Amino acid sequence: MVTRELEKSPELLQNLKDLLTAVGEDPERDGLQKTPYRFLKAFDFLTHGYAKDPNALINGALFDAPYSEMVIVKDIELYSVCEHHLLPFFGKCHVGYIPNGKVIGLSKIPRIVDAFARRLQVQERLTSQISECLMTHLKPQGVGVVIEANHLCMMMRGVEKQNAFAQTSSLQGVFQKQETRTEFFKLLKG
Repeated sequence: MVTRELEKSPELLQNLKDLLTAVGEDPERDGLQKTPYRFLKAFDFLTHGYAKDPNALINGALFDAPYSEMVIVKDIELYSVCEHHLLPFFGKCHVGYIPNGKVIGLSKIPRIVDAFARRLQVQERLTSQISECLMTHLKPQGVGVVIEANHLCMMMRGVEKQNAFAQTSSLQGVFQKQETRTEFFKLLKG
């Protein structure tokens, strides 16, 4: 991981101490003395997707293949941070595509998901970014991406709904045809 070294910024460390003070805490008490540093280090990790280039992640892992049936990678864990509240959301991503003469190394798909998820996000954009990246680089007949995620901004604050989750999809190319769409969603359930 290429770190942006947020935790070395004296201004950010001081701002976090000021925030702790503003909520009624003593940033110098035993349990909080290193909290600003730990927070910035964690935040740097949670947003390390900005330092990842999907082109570099693919790194030529496209291979000629006469295969023309649907390829699906299901249940890819994802963790992201909501850009509206800076609270995490997490869940699963399912990616399917129909090759058009080329296949991608299967491990590259979760890497692409992670590169976009580890940024400040909204789930809708994240879903589209993954789909568009695969369409651009793989040039398949079509791509389908579905994300199911729990959002702490809905669970811990606001409406405080513990069992609600958001589901988004991005369907491109032949995945927009009813027959392919139906097959994709049936395989995701099965």
